[in-house]
Amino acid sequence: MPMNDAENQWPSQPGVPPPIQSQYQPQYSQPPGSDPTLGQRLKKLFAPIGVALVVIVKFAAKLKFLLPLLKTGGTMLVAFGGYVIMWPWQFALGFVLLILVHECGHLIAARYFGLKVGAPVFIPFMGAFIALKQAPKDAWMEAWVGIGGPLLGTGGALVCEEIFLLTGSRLFQGLAFAGFMVNLINLAPIGQLDGGRIVTALSPWLWLIGFPIMLGILVLSWHNPLALLVTVFILVTSLPRLLFLFRRKSDEERRYFEVSPGRRVVMALMYFGLIAFLLVSMAFTSLVAPGREF
Repeated sequence: MPMNDAENQWPSQPGVPPPIQSQYQPQYSQPPGSDPTLGQRLKKLFAPIGVALVVIVKFAAKLKFLLPLLKTGGTMLVAFGGYVIMWPWQFALGFVLLILVHECGHLIAARYFGLKVGAPVFIPFMGAFIALKQAPKDAWMEAWVGIGGPLLGTGGALVCEEIFLLTGSRLFQGLAFAGFMVNLINLAPIGQLDGGRIVTALSPWLWLIGFPIMLGILVLSWHNPLALLVTVFILVTSLPRLLFLFRRKSDEERRYFEVSPGRRVVMALMYFGLIAFLLVSMAFTSLVAPGREF
């Protein structure tokens, strides 16, 4: 029995229809009725963004050690911008760097004693600070952390003094004098200033001497609103330590201030010797004839 053309091309099989040759292109990549929902479309749209965020978070975690540097550098820029309003940019930059050297002295001393400490943070017109994440165990340790800043800060000012003597630059003369003065003021034995921490190893009653010293600075700075504000801030924040002197102390608090006589002598020589050195250095720097302009 003869077979038709279709049969010649596609042998019939029971229950299997021959394929259909269609000339139109389907408009859907998926079968009709399976169009993606709104949620699927949003998922497809934001999936690359989510992947990018995951990559950024992982990358940031690896660079976590850079965060302290960014914090210090960022606040330094803000402080520099504040000082530029008052001084030439060269002097403002040098002054910020001198403050950084001072704070690094505290940082080095704290790390030497194994204390956990944050990176230096700058506050415009107020200087800078490092946050102790772990309190010193005794007054001897606190005194060393306190004097570390003025010691290294004085070294930074001496470098400026040496450059001034070699070059005659008034820029470095001014920076040397400012460095000596800032470190000297920080040695006032009051509150949270470096001197207030240092004298804990001598006698906390020396805090009472620091109060009239700051009052004197307050009177002398009445014509300077910025210096006036800083001095008032120091006085107010120092009140808790002054009140501490007159309340009853626990055994633990009394043990905190126990320092051997030998250590007291060492810290006293360093403290009062540094004060004398800074006074002489300020006088010498101001008496030397200024050199060329910067």
